[in-house]
Amino acid sequence: MTRRELDAAGVTDPVLRAAYTRCRRLNARHGRTYFLATRLLPVDRRPAVHALYGFARRADDIVDDMAAGTAPAERAAALTRFEERLRHALSGGRPLEEPVALALADTAARHAIDPEHFTDFLVSMRDDLTVTDYATYDDLRAYMHGSAAVIGLQMLPVLGTVTTRAEAAPHAAALGVAFQLTNFLRDVGEDLDRGRVYLPADLLAAHGVDRSLLHWSRRTGRHDGRITAALRTAEDLTRAVYRDAAPGLAMLDPVARPCVRTAYVLYRGILDAVADSGYAVLHRRAVVPRGRRAAVAAQGLAGVPAARLRARHVSAPPPPPVSREAEEAG
Repeated sequence: MTRRELDAAGVTDPVLRAAYTRCRRLNARHGRTYFLATRLLPVDRRPAVHALYGFARRADDIVDDMAAGTAPAERAAALTRFEERLRHALSGGRPLEEPVALALADTAARHAIDPEHFTDFLVSMRDDLTVTDYATYDDLRAYMHGSAAVIGLQMLPVLGTVTTRAEAAPHAAALGVAFQLTNFLRDVGEDLDRGRVYLPADLLAAHGVDRSLLHWSRRTGRHDGRITAALRTAEDLTRAVYRDAAPGLAMLDPVARPCVRTAYVLYRGILDAVADSGYAVLHRRAVVPRGRRAAVAAQGLAGVPAARLRARHVSAPPPPPVSREAEEAG
């Protein structure tokens, strides 16, 4: 499959093919939902998506997954090296020691992606080295511009649109934010172990929750109604961002819609799993059952032939927004 994707994308250079293959493996290993949705794209667009995911994953690994006990200064130095190699690749160099940067630079050139999106992302990753909480939702949104909104903006040139990119951009950015808010809610316990609380302090305080109460629940495995109420509020906030993102689905190139629609439904399904668990995210990770993921992916796959037919008829009207039934299928 990797060879077929690279051939279709016109990637012939052996070094670049190896770099894209590395990114694809990162996506397959770490981004289960994302990777599953990517399989619904035309084969020639998949390598670019893998490169974008690989870039985000590589930076995240530097910040979070280096050897235990690595000092923030060492992680900052590693992130700086990665940024320098990426800058070198974007200017036409070939930093062979950083294959993810090679693949990303090639993708950026092929699809005319604004390099500022990568810079903004790395700024937010650097914040994760020192910032451990956010006082307000506005503060968190400023962080998520770089860590999430720009991911949606990076994807737009690869996916293509039937409207102007400027019209679709706010919805693409909102979808990136919705996905990240979903991850924040799912990963409250794991983030707490890393010393971080991404849920805004004012949202938590409105329900009588602070960091010490979260640690108590994480440590003892016991529930608290105040925590449950705060997490439910965070869920409601996240669902509102999904509603902001939804109109953008119909603005995408028809052949890209099954992929993004599937990701939309699957990620919203994580919110359902969080609620179904009784908001027990401090004690275990909420996941969409494998059978449900497969069913949603199959539904997306069934829509691929019709999407490609629509793509041949530019004048065809876009599909309706995601239905309540489709959302509930997630």
